Amino acid sequence: MTDSGPHPLAAPRMVSPAEAVPLIGQPGVLFIDVREAGELAQTGTILGALHVPRGSIGQRADPQNPDRDEALVAARHLVVFCAVGMRATLAAQTLMALGYRTITCVIEGGFAAMQQAGAPTA
Repeated sequence: MTDSGPHPLAAPRMVSPAEAVPLIGQPGVLFIDVREAGELAQTGTILGALHVPRGSIGQRADPQNPDRDEALVAARHLVVFCAVGMRATLAAQTLMALGYRTITCVIEGGFAAMQQAGAPTA
């Protein structure tokens, strides 16, 4: 998490896949794939992305949860993506409610569009 002050925005920053790709591998940036495990098994994911299904993001990101994912807590900038953008938007809103401040949401095609924009995948 970053700064604990009030968030100046009512929603996460929304970006296109082409705008998101240059953030891959940047220090302090963590990509979060909120698709289901079956989707990842079929397509893979962005290189270095953390897989946290949309339904478990609240538990895994909650700084008060002793079983939280430390990678989420330590990251300074979270970039959330899914297949299209809807689940990523919902996950980003959950993260904001938990106090995370620097969140970017990939819309306009999600994972497949980031692949087409040149994102490295695993």
